[in-house]
Amino acid sequence: MSLVFELDPPVDRALRDGVLALWTDVSNADGAVGFVPPVTAEEIRPDLVRHLTAMAEGRCRLLVGYDEEGAVAATAFLTLNPHRLMRHWLWLYTVMVHPRHQGKGYGRELLAAAAEAAGGIEGIEAIRLTCRGGAGLERFYASCGYKEVGRVPDAIRVAPGDDRDDITMLLPLNRH
Repeated sequence: MSLVFELDPPVDRALRDGVLALWTDVSNADGAVGFVPPVTAEEIRPDLVRHLTAMAEGRCRLLVGYDEEGAVAATAFLTLNPHRLMRHWLWLYTVMVHPRHQGKGYGRELLAAAAEAAGGIEGIEAIRLTCRGGAGLERFYASCGYKEVGRVPDAIRVAPGDDRDDITMLLPLNRH
């Protein structure tokens, strides 16, 4: 069964709680989404509030994938670039699929839905994202059409003595 995707869903308590629970579960399953386990929902909440604020200000859009039970199962935040010379591409942040849904192809579905959503935004020609090295994420993104365009060695400190590369990936949307 596939996920059902919605761009810019109404933000209510159920959505906020669903995204927060997803982010917490992904983080605690060692997902590379800005935190290192163990982490609580209360530690993640300020980051979610920043995303929601950016959405309210029109700088960010939320793509949600719902599972067959209607639960938040996947997310990606499409963040517009504010720099006047770089408004032709956007950032993809906090790309997550719930651990219970790993291995079902939902990550590919999420990235395809994100590319479709980005392609529908006036003037957007590419998507950029960063990922943490050491987990094989760059191989996954490459298999979805993204190209590695930059790498900063040891830029992410997961723990003392555990530094990871910060990898920038790009997906051209072939719009001109």
